[in-house]
Amino acid sequence: MSRRYAYSIVDVFTDSVFSGNPLAVIHDAQGLSGSDMQRIAREFNFSESAFVLPGDPTSNTDFSVRIFTPNKEVPFAGHPNIGTAWALSDLGLLGDIAPRKTVRFAEAAGDVELALHSASDAGVSAELRAPQPLTVGAPLAADGVAAALGLPVRALATDAHLPVEASVGLPFMFVALRDADALSAAAIDASALATHHAAGHNPDLYCYVREGQRVAARMFAPYDGVVEDPATGSAGCAVTALLHQRDAQVTGECEWHITQGVQMGRASHLRARTCKTDSVVDAIYIGGTAALFSRGELYI
Repeated sequence: MSRRYAYSIVDVFTDSVFSGNPLAVIHDAQGLSGSDMQRIAREFNFSESAFVLPGDPTSNTDFSVRIFTPNKEVPFAGHPNIGTAWALSDLGLLGDIAPRKTVRFAEAAGDVELALHSASDAGVSAELRAPQPLTVGAPLAADGVAAALGLPVRALATDAHLPVEASVGLPFMFVALRDADALSAAAIDASALATHHAAGHNPDLYCYVREGQRVAARMFAPYDGVVEDPATGSAGCAVTALLHQRDAQVTGECEWHITQGVQMGRASHLRARTCKTDSVVDAIYIGGTAALFSRGELYI
């Protein structure tokens, strides 16, 4: 006899359906094994699916959340956190959030704190604090990364920085590009990416163009089963922290606006904040809102 599991599908980092990044949220995943969750995530075939479990009272977390791409479990991700908090709120499972409520999710990368805000004119929004500080690896030569993106080396803005891996809980390879044309032209070259991966480098490529405090981005992660991601909150945290960290003259708090998914026809809008004290970025936030697409039940 099958058991029923209620779920929501929400579009994240948007205020309307058919845009943003779709997410499946299984409201109560007790009884599902990790392999069950992986199969369900593959069935939905979104960039990620989130599975909600009871929190740990000893760590003061409200829920535990496991996150799966179509191919693997990941320790932390942005749009699953924002979308899960929004969906639980929409179901009334977080109680009264007006005007603000804080919840904590236990995840493999560490506890994730989210602040939910309710405004009559803008609905509910959520903002997470990254669970880990920024870490940055050694830079890579530009030619191999450019080839993996199907771009000439001249398309990379190496004066900003060479391609570099960075993380606040989930690592990506960050690639600065010169202009919007280069961003639009990026397309994974499978052979070149395989060579890049075989050399031990991160195959999840986040390329972006910066104009002041605005960032236009794309993210490709075919080894995770994600050809292109409409919105990548964890990478948005890391890239804004990386940029703020390298701006030696800028201290205090910076606000950022990230757009992603435009080339896919799923425009996403992410709002980030980074805080620097004594030349070190020591707090990183990203947030947005979501829209309910559907609710239903799984029969497992």
